[in-house]
Amino acid sequence: QVQLVESGGGLVQAGGSLRLSCAASGRTFSSYIMGWFRQAPGKGREFLARISESGGSTVVADSVKGRFTISRDNAKNSVYLQMNSLKPEDTAVYYCAAGTGNLWRGTTYVYWGQGTQVTVSA
Repeated sequence: QVQLVESGGGLVQAGGSLRLSCAASGRTFSSYIMGWFRQAPGKGREFLARISESGGSTVVADSVKGRFTISRDNAKNSVYLQMNSLKPEDTAVYYCAAGTGNLWRGTTYVYWGQGTQVTVSA
């Protein structure tokens, strides 16, 4: 069982930056692929990025590539999402998730956090 708690959301002006954190409970954090998703009002959940168990490889969605960076610290049981050059359309609830499978061929996410709100003002 893994519990995930996101933090770091808030209100930021367009062009600004935020760093989201996701803290995981349990001693098996390093055995999971970790991902970040978001959901804007009235829209479906959107994949943003995922990172391998060791942190050595990442996959980032084209929609945020060059602006968002995923990283992890297995010693701290944490995964991060650095978001730069934020736009009003980045406004959403952001979720982290822990998954199994293959970073490149497919990941099944089995644990989800409760989400953190990010609001970007124009």
